[in-house]
Amino acid sequence: MRLTLRPLATLGDWIGGGVVLALFALLRRLGPARAAASCGAIARTLGPWLPVHRTGLANIRAAFPEKDEAWHDATLRDAWDNLGRVAGEYVHLARLWDLDVENPRQGRVQTDDIALFNELLNDGKPALCFSAHLANWELSALAPPTYGMPSAVVYRMPNNAVVARAIQKIRAASMGQLIRTRNQAPIEISAALHAGKHVGMLADQHFSRGVDVTFFGRRCKANPAVARLARHFECPVIGVHAVRRPDGGFDIEGDGPLTLPRDAKGEIDVAAATQMMTGIVEGWIREHPGQWLWFHRRWR
Repeated sequence: MRLTLRPLATLGDWIGGGVVLALFALLRRLGPARAAASCGAIARTLGPWLPVHRTGLANIRAAFPEKDEAWHDATLRDAWDNLGRVAGEYVHLARLWDLDVENPRQGRVQTDDIALFNELLNDGKPALCFSAHLANWELSALAPPTYGMPSAVVYRMPNNAVVARAIQKIRAASMGQLIRTRNQAPIEISAALHAGKHVGMLADQHFSRGVDVTFFGRRCKANPAVARLARHFECPVIGVHAVRRPDGGFDIEGDGPLTLPRDAKGEIDVAAATQMMTGIVEGWIREHPGQWLWFHRRWR
């Protein structure tokens, strides 16, 4: 019998968690579209008054110095709107995914990369899929279980134990194996790849023990996990991200399988491969800057 240790809830967790759970219940009653629109409007209005807004503004100024202040402000408000919509959509994750592989340009979720998806589904290989905090970044993890593709998702557990359990329940209902970011995560990821699963993880945040990369012309640290695993397993590496459409739907876009740079021994060059993936993520953000999570301290 396998025992799963759950985080212990404090009194503060129960109070804060109770508020969040009540909001979850309200958002379920509103439905996906109304919940997203309501939360987006609230975040767009209140977000600029929060201290973290200054972090976002500093980030976007540094990333796009050629743009004027009005563009910076408008783009950051769009980012707040997107973040609010992600929150509103969270309790409806299982209902959002409706991609029809026979008609991929119909429905709420659409794609032009169905050939890449079919290749992953039928090649009999494990794969590494990296993504970024763009649009609703949870969407890409819904695809594999829907179509019977063995998969695992690496995720960060929220600090609030009550909220963490609620979110884990939502994810477990619609995603594959859940791998929490902790000391044994690399072992669990390796086991998933050995089992032929497609492992997805976000690759656009600061990682203090990472490798040096250039992101929007500035040096920062990036997590080399995808490159290191690709070097060890020699499996396909795919970039996947969502784009929020004006009509409320989403496009799922894929890059790959990537031809990663190699060193003199013919093995994948971890630093160069991590830089390559960082550059791809930067390209995604440049196309839709108002849909990225600018509020993280990416450069330190």
